[in-house]
Amino acid sequence: MVEDPARPVLELLDSLGIGYQRFDHPPVFTVEQAVEQWKSIDATHCKNLFLRNKKGNRHYLVVAEHSRPVDLRRVAEMVGDDRLSFGSPERLARVLGLTPGSVSPFGLINDHSHDVHVVVVDADLRAARCLGFHPNTNTATLTLSAADFARFLAWSGHVVRWVTLTS
Repeated sequence: MVEDPARPVLELLDSLGIGYQRFDHPPVFTVEQAVEQWKSIDATHCKNLFLRNKKGNRHYLVVAEHSRPVDLRRVAEMVGDDRLSFGSPERLARVLGLTPGSVSPFGLINDHSHDVHVVVVDADLRAARCLGFHPNTNTATLTLSAADFARFLAWSGHVVRWVTLTS
């Protein structure tokens, strides 16, 4: 029997006293597919971009509302790095233990060596009542409060920058 990839996430959230709701759904691989599954889930749904710098020696995770455009050049300027591009599936698996379609801030629980240099989060998410993320699998969505999401990020020990992603 294959273990549920969400289980370590759920156990951690439980241990931190973070409340959440889980919604199971068919696998989704793109935001467009996910939007179809999110129709009945009352939350601000997020996209999560796993990025690397030009040299490949620094990684970043960008978290934004799913329909918000993200200018990678602007993010690079914000974090003081050179050109950013998407990390390969192999790099994603090595750094966050995730597969394409399941990228989530919860992957930080697998980043024991803190290879993700900075987590960049759209500051507008702080005002959301509830946020939705995959729990390290693309067959479910978890919702939790913005305050509890901030608590999870603080627990992770990663550098987090809440920034305004729009011009």
